[in-house]
Amino acid sequence: MPEIVITGIGATTPLGDDAASTWAGLLAGTSGVRRLTEEWAEELPVKIAAHVKVDPSTVIERVKARRLDRSTQLALIAAQEAWQDAGLTWSTENEVDPYRLIVSLASGIGGLHSLLNNWDAHRDKGYRRVSPFTIPMLMANAPAANVGMAINAKAGVHTPVSACASSNEAIALAIDQLRLGRADIALVGGTEATIHPLPIAAFGQMQALSRRNDEPEKASRPWDIGRDGFVMGEGSAVLVIETLEHANARGAKSYGTLAGAGITADSHDIVQPDPSGAGQYGAMQKALVDAGLAASDIRHVNAHGTSTPQGDVTEAGSIRHALGDAVDQCVVTSTKSMTGHLLGGAGALETLATVLALRERMIPPTINLDNPEPDLGIDIAANVARPLPEGDLAAINNSFGFGGANVAIAVTNANITR
Repeated sequence: MPEIVITGIGATTPLGDDAASTWAGLLAGTSGVRRLTEEWAEELPVKIAAHVKVDPSTVIERVKARRLDRSTQLALIAAQEAWQDAGLTWSTENEVDPYRLIVSLASGIGGLHSLLNNWDAHRDKGYRRVSPFTIPMLMANAPAANVGMAINAKAGVHTPVSACASSNEAIALAIDQLRLGRADIALVGGTEATIHPLPIAAFGQMQALSRRNDEPEKASRPWDIGRDGFVMGEGSAVLVIETLEHANARGAKSYGTLAGAGITADSHDIVQPDPSGAGQYGAMQKALVDAGLAASDIRHVNAHGTSTPQGDVTEAGSIRHALGDAVDQCVVTSTKSMTGHLLGGAGALETLATVLALRERMIPPTINLDNPEPDLGIDIAANVARPLPEGDLAAINNSFGFGGANVAIAVTNANITR
């Protein structure tokens, strides 16, 4: 099978307006969680979230922004950065054969702001106030479609929807498409923009969100005894991936290799993970097999680590089971402690962080881990970034979603041989 390399990265997140500033924030242990200032938040029991650092409407031309949902705006910003970082022209007239180019870009919920804002307009002012662009803005594939049109992708434009595992599933799909020879290059990732009273109220009613309103920066605390739920985040992360042959032919740089992916389903509960962790460690084991790696090759896991009581414990056990004795040489982290949970965009951002961790040989910390849950059996980079050794490196990024979706992505640095 052809080797798949990462040649471009882009992001807009609660920590920065691009990949570089986001990475710097992760290494510094910076929290992007803030108290919400919107009027509607005052009546809710949850008053915190992690907005993107730079509002997309200040970056995208105003007329164009009005015809795009916030989730699509974020995707376009991250995608353009990644495409240009790969040394390509952001245009329909670029250097790539459009019939060998795909987009695989996910969103777990889609154009929620467009849907609910237009419903408000219809309810309060009548149907004539509903935007004629509502459907193209709210559909889940709108981010992928708009990115695809921007770069003239004609080999396929895909939108996997698997809740919080969506963007890692989008990456896995693109790996398969390139391996099967259906394309040479792909723009992959995810986006989400759901900081709105309805989803915050809904997740809050499920007791899924942290209510640490007085200390928002300390609210997301994976594996800490004091954790009380995840924090809603928003943002987008995108990678350009291509076959090694295609990358070499155009002289592209490489950040590392997407070595493999594993996908399973719990078929257990619509929101709770299977407490045995079988689906989770099954996805990790599948990723290892697909990548041709042994558990002993894995030096780092960027965990799903949402800061929920049950989820964190289950995942720790899954990592132990998947890696066996090799877990002792593996350092685990959860970057959600800083970014909050980007839902359908989470996997892409965390895969990007995993790629950079191997490239820079530095693992971002899990902040707010003051009193770890006992007997986790994993080595967590608590509160301080941790270095990785020299030589060949491999890592796994986990994403798990409502409905029991489990996706693990295996990444290697540019030097590893398989």
